[in-house]
Amino acid sequence: MEPTRLLPIIVLFSLVTVEYGGWTLLGFFTGRGALGAFREQFFRAGHAHAGVLLVLSLVYFIYLERAGFSTGVQWLAGLLLLVGILAQSGGFFVHLGVGQEGRSSAGTVMTRSGALLIAAALVILAVGLI
Repeated sequence: MEPTRLLPIIVLFSLVTVEYGGWTLLGFFTGRGALGAFREQFFRAGHAHAGVLLVLSLVYFIYLERAGFSTGVQWLAGLLLLVGILAQSGGFFVHLGVGQEGRSSAGTVMTRSGALLIAAALVILAVGLI
């Protein structure tokens, strides 16, 4: 199966997990447990980044198909993007679990690494569209 067909399917199923995260976050806001201000902040950030970036990736895959890349480059760019999205949004959740207020953690490194991977995927697509 082509990467521009399979990867968007993975994204759509991933969005279901983001929906579940929103349902869980709503549960915390309506009294079914408490996160505390620090953890709530990182839960929101991870949830928001995941949702926005996954939806944006659907547009990315439309343009990736138009860039004229080989299948191998499409796989590379698409996987860079998805791994970057998972790392950037997942890093917020890792920091929520192991981080401390005002200090960097493995989650901080993961979030920044994800941003770099996303940037690399965007540059690859931009070059292909030029």
